Amino acid sequence: MRLKTIISFHVRLLVCTILVIFSVGEESTAQTVEVDITPAHATNHFRPNETLGAGIDRIPPEAIDSGLSEPNLGRALASGWQPVSYRNNTELSIEAWHWNPQGTWSESGQKGYFTGSTTSTEPISYSYGYSLPHRGFTRNDGTPNAGFSRLTDGDDKTYWKSNPYLTQHFTGESDTLHPQWVVIDLTQVQQIDSIQIKWAEPYATKFLLQHWIGEDPMHGATKGVWQTFQLGVIEHGNGGSDILRLNATPVPIRFLRILMTESSNSCAAGKSSSDLRACVGYAINEIYVGTTSEDGEFHDIVRHTPDQTQTTTYCSSVDPWHEASDLGTTHQAQVGFDLFFTSGITRGLPAMIPIALVYDTPENAAAEITYLKKRNYPISYIEMGEEMDGQYLSPEDYGTLYIQWAEALHRIDPKLKLGGPSFQGVTEDIETWPDAHGNASWTARFIDYLRQHDHLRDLAFFSFEHYPLEACRSPWGALYEEAHLVSHIMQVWHQDGVPAEIPMFITESNLSAAASETSMDIFSGLWLADYIGSFLTAGGNGVYYFHYLPLQMEHGCNDSPGTFGMFSVDSHYQIQQPLAQFFVSQLINLEWIAPGGKQHDIHPAKADIGDGAGHELITAYAVKRPDGQWSLLLVNRDQYNPHRVHIEFNDQDSFGKSSFDGLVAISIFGKAQYQWHPGLTRYVGHAEYPAEPSVTAESTGMADPDGPILHSTQNASADTTYDLPAASVVVIHGTIRTR
Repeated sequence: MRLKTIISFHVRLLVCTILVIFSVGEESTAQTVEVDITPAHATNHFRPNETLGAGIDRIPPEAIDSGLSEPNLGRALASGWQPVSYRNNTELSIEAWHWNPQGTWSESGQKGYFTGSTTSTEPISYSYGYSLPHRGFTRNDGTPNAGFSRLTDGDDKTYWKSNPYLTQHFTGESDTLHPQWVVIDLTQVQQIDSIQIKWAEPYATKFLLQHWIGEDPMHGATKGVWQTFQLGVIEHGNGGSDILRLNATPVPIRFLRILMTESSNSCAAGKSSSDLRACVGYAINEIYVGTTSEDGEFHDIVRHTPDQTQTTTYCSSVDPWHEASDLGTTHQAQVGFDLFFTSGITRGLPAMIPIALVYDTPENAAAEITYLKKRNYPISYIEMGEEMDGQYLSPEDYGTLYIQWAEALHRIDPKLKLGGPSFQGVTEDIETWPDAHGNASWTARFIDYLRQHDHLRDLAFFSFEHYPLEACRSPWGALYEEAHLVSHIMQVWHQDGVPAEIPMFITESNLSAAASETSMDIFSGLWLADYIGSFLTAGGNGVYYFHYLPLQMEHGCNDSPGTFGMFSVDSHYQIQQPLAQFFVSQLINLEWIAPGGKQHDIHPAKADIGDGAGHELITAYAVKRPDGQWSLLLVNRDQYNPHRVHIEFNDQDSFGKSSFDGLVAISIFGKAQYQWHPGLTRYVGHAEYPAEPSVTAESTGMADPDGPILHSTQNASADTTYDLPAASVVVIHGTIRTR
């Protein structure tokens, strides 16, 4: 009975939709979409098999196996995305990446600095990250809930150590140009006048003790200033663990900083002096902060625990030294390179490949690329590191690491195309603590650093991610912002000094950094169409949808399930349904553009339909395809109202206005084709099982109707108008003729 009802509903819906697609001769009720087809006014040129791609990240091995096998692989490829960006999640998790499980260690006993083998014969199916035992972060923007800092873990035998590749021996510059730091967040304002630093080897011989006057220095770098304590200038540090007075009397502070500029360059106990990396930089066992009473007793207020409840610390860098026993979870894996390149997911096209940089060595990065080249795996670009801003790495520190790694990679092949820095999904300029000249722009200072060191030539592309919506907040009106947001941030990068000739890539993207029901709703499809269209119209050179392979629903916003993928799957990763972004991906990749390697030209297009508050209800993106046809991607962002439009083409240089003429193809995907019905959740006062959430999903939701895209053809003329259903994406393509 239910099946018959659904079939009957879809038949009636199909008939009704076809009847309203076109209306001829009702010009008084129609508004206009105008396309500027003047050849000189084209805003971009692109080839789909180089420009429109998708990304693969660290996921469960079961998801890798199912996603790279049929039928799931075929379903993913059916979305039409072409080149692949291989994402590296280990950098976000403060881990060293063993891209090849086989390799060598710098010290005996499987410890030290690891370099993957370039000659191993066993195919690599999975690779993993190794936690860093000298970590100084309690949390950063990649690890909000896992791991802990060794600076306040209560264990005097553990220690934080800075990255040796940021010292003079490797940078060729004075250590004062790459100061290293530790920040302690006391959570709330406390009365402080003393600090005890238990130094390890090497220790700082010259450093400043400072406190922040302002808001949060980690998330508001220009909303305050670091001020040195009255007694906070240390010119001749001798290590040890003396209690240092900061001020004559206690002062109210929340954030403290230890800013280190000169090292003892002494080797840690038990470390071989033959490896210089163990003897440069800075190392601290434990930090204590508080007050000293009149009787000379020190009263510590730091919470010392080996978990996330410890007093929070941040650091400038971390030494990538680790041991085999530091292997992290194997329940999540990076897909092995051999499986990746032979599975079919790349379609045989060159892929964008990452190298680890923030928590790795140039030798390991060079070995990775050597391995890939030996197997003749096609590489398009190499992305240098992952989300530098989320790791609080200074632009100068990233710049010097970038140069060191670039030199190592270009010794292998001078033609390798390197780029970065793979920013998080920001929509405004990234600010860092101002330098001596007051410059707080991260990008501007990074570009300046490369230019000053004659290495701007090593930046073959500039990459960033795009997650425009604030996590767990997605009002319908946010759709009106996308076209501006993505074009604006590209303007910002150029204003920061990124040369116009350097391609801009968005190497990872979706609605927001948090999964939610919105990801499955028609909302996400409209956003995706607007995002791709506006990025290409603004001159973007490459864009990668995320996440390519099917994933299970995960705990999302407001305790509801959500996914970043294009499909819902069961517990065995078998696809249950395609979701809204799958259908819109097909509209973009298979209808709006012509798949393949031929050039497409993007032209300006604009509708004159607004909501009375300055918002464009209809956005339009026009492309001239290599077959000579003109194709329009139209997004009706009006949640409840359809709109009827004329389409006019205007060439200011020659024949004036024209219109579609003859047979045109129309593809529609909107609320009539797709509706998401949320799942049910159940709340209990306390978790039923250890460490599980107190809110559980009893069902994960479903789409009904769930496609397909509505396809039709129609003979068009100058008088034809086109109906754009409420909350829909419509593609219309055909030939044009002068009126």
